[in-house]
Amino acid sequence: MAQTSESPEFPADDGRCPCTSGLVFGECCGPVVRGIRPAPTAVQLMRSRFTAFAIGLPAHLLATWHTSTRPTGLDLDPGLRWFRLDILRTELGGPLDRTGVVEFEASYRHDGERGVQHEVSTFVREAGRWFYVAALD
Repeated sequence: MAQTSESPEFPADDGRCPCTSGLVFGECCGPVVRGIRPAPTAVQLMRSRFTAFAIGLPAHLLATWHTSTRPTGLDLDPGLRWFRLDILRTELGGPLDRTGVVEFEASYRHDGERGVQHEVSTFVREAGRWFYVAALD
């Protein structure tokens, strides 16, 4: 799947979801990245954001980034290919919580090299919607 900021290539609804949850795209991140429904949990928002990176959908990343930390724009590197997400730990982040923390590792390839980004991300729920806030140091 190529990363382009202009026209993302959505996976087939019955195809594997890029977030590697084991679910098909139409039952996992598809409805969230298409704006059909909000993510019900911080983990699902994290999965949808990983999927947005994987398919090249900066609009979803910006829309789900909290206004207090959101950049004005986002350019994705077309040479970077995200291919695996491992959720390591969560704190809170459920449908009725106001805050959440998700620790994850995201695997990628860039210029023929493999890498892993490890991050502990914070999330906040406002007006029934989850937003990414920032990475903890």
